[in-house]
Amino acid sequence: MNVVVEDARRTPVAAECDVCVVGGSCTGVFAAVRAAQLGADVVIVENNGFFGGAATAGLVNVWHSDHDTVRERRIIAGLTRDVIERLRKRDAVFGGDPKAHPNFILNPAELTIELDELIREAGVRPFLHAKFVAPALEDGKLAAAILEDKTGRRAIRASIFVDATGDGDVIARMGLPFRIDDDLQPPTTCAILRGIKELSDRNPGFRLNDAVFDTHFPQALDHGFLWSALVPGADDETMVAGTRVPDANCADADELTAAEIEGRRQVRAMCDILRNYFEAGERVSLAQVPATIGIRETRHAECLHLLTENEVLTGARFPDAIANGSYPVDVHHSSKPGITFRYLDGTERYVPPFGETVPGRWRDPVDEDPTFYQIPYRSLVPRGAENVLVAGRLIGADRGAYGAIRVMVNGNQTGEAAGVAAYLALDSGAPVADVNPDRLREVLGRRGARIL
Repeated sequence: MNVVVEDARRTPVAAECDVCVVGGSCTGVFAAVRAAQLGADVVIVENNGFFGGAATAGLVNVWHSDHDTVRERRIIAGLTRDVIERLRKRDAVFGGDPKAHPNFILNPAELTIELDELIREAGVRPFLHAKFVAPALEDGKLAAAILEDKTGRRAIRASIFVDATGDGDVIARMGLPFRIDDDLQPPTTCAILRGIKELSDRNPGFRLNDAVFDTHFPQALDHGFLWSALVPGADDETMVAGTRVPDANCADADELTAAEIEGRRQVRAMCDILRNYFEAGERVSLAQVPATIGIRETRHAECLHLLTENEVLTGARFPDAIANGSYPVDVHHSSKPGITFRYLDGTERYVPPFGETVPGRWRDPVDEDPTFYQIPYRSLVPRGAENVLVAGRLIGADRGAYGAIRVMVNGNQTGEAAGVAAYLALDSGAPVADVNPDRLREVLGRRGARIL
């Protein structure tokens, strides 16, 4: 291997704290805020210049329903609900009616600033534009996170760490076990477009989903699936998620680079189709591309419990449950177009980019269907870790379970749980695997989480 030999160096310590959260998505922010609210001295490290991850940098402006599948019981609360109510005061969210419009549609720009406020109010010390680059181990235990930022190479010493990078950067570089599945769910580059409403009004029967995948157009996308949402508080702005980059492992730097460029190429192709082949298409404009591609899947931590698709779809209950969800199993394929949904009522659907949906069943009917599923704390504890937790989309789950638990309302809850568990481990002096689950659930409930 062609290498460059670097001199040994002494890395200055920029901060010493109780809890260091690496990754500033909503998951990471919620972990940091909960730990700080309980009294821990907390640092958060984020690669971007702002917080929010997929919801802000990726422009994915939908949080799925906080109710069960029959829309009768709220199963998610905590900081997810707090942030929604804060955004309502700024007319920056709509939806959330369990029956009429169960999902929440957010304004990513307003969410960006609201997360700043959460961090400030909780007294968390932020490190933005800061890239985690290496772990510093002492006696096999993580002692410090090494980062690179505008100041240079620096270290954050902490007692407990939360890997909220999404890609498992911390656990992978520590040497803790993880897996990368075949046929990874492909990433998507979202975009915000203006003029979609006028174009639709001027072209009767127009469907954006049909247009961008229509093979009569030379720019037509393939292997895709499209959904869109208006941006609250914006004038005729629509977030469009229609691109797809198959066979991209975005935990690899070169593949991530190629995926970013290909995703943006596909965004332009979508715009060219609308502009060139539809009346009023000249009024369509590209208002914003994301700071980062929306990564669906890379590394999965090997944790004390592997949450399975069967446990999700049968609504298994756990004594150490720290999160509840109702979003279905949703697997985007790299090997073929479209996505497969599996639901807790035993039905399934294969949805191609256009054409007929293929219905089916993954199990026979039963007398009573579950209406939500749970995530256990053990799925946040990496095997072999003493003072490191994971949160967000890299927690321990098999392929099917991951298709359900990867969405943001579920990741938000795992972040809160990791933050509380980090504080409890710190307070007791015990390894993260020995955190008392009853105490964890009690504190989460007291802080507003929905514990069932």
